[in-house]
Amino acid sequence: MDETELIITVVCGLAVLAGLVGVVVPVLPGLLLSWAGVGAWAVFAAEGWQRWAVFGAVTVLALGATAAKYLWPGKQLKDSGVPNRSLFVGAALGVVGFFVVPVVGLPLGFVLGIWLAEWTRLGDRARAWPSTAEALKAAGLSMLIEFAAAMAITFVWMLGVIGRL
Repeated sequence: MDETELIITVVCGLAVLAGLVGVVVPVLPGLLLSWAGVGAWAVFAAEGWQRWAVFGAVTVLALGATAAKYLWPGKQLKDSGVPNRSLFVGAALGVVGFFVVPVVGLPLGFVLGIWLAEWTRLGDRARAWPSTAEALKAAGLSMLIEFAAAMAITFVWMLGVIGRL
């Protein structure tokens, strides 16, 4: 591994690491950043067919996780009776919260939005909490799926890097 390839590998590794952080701290597009870091490594740093095998495996992981993080929690919310309108209000207030309160505004806005929408729909503050709790569980499941995929992407990429040494 020459010096240029080493520098590119380190920079791509930092992108993969930033993606892991971005999954937990919703400021960066975590899974996308991890995937792009491996893609940049495959294009610019690595040689041979193995780089494309690594990038292909990482792409399958990222696409599968993206589908799962929306389908699985979405089904869980549907089964618990949380309507799409409440989710929309939660997402909208989450976006507002993202810009109003740095770092924690997105989850705070999401929770507040779900609770307000459910309070309006059900007419009782106490009855709004179970729906809000279900929405929080679904959001946590979504984050867990994305984090597991980002960890798997990191592991596959590290195997590819080790194979290049």
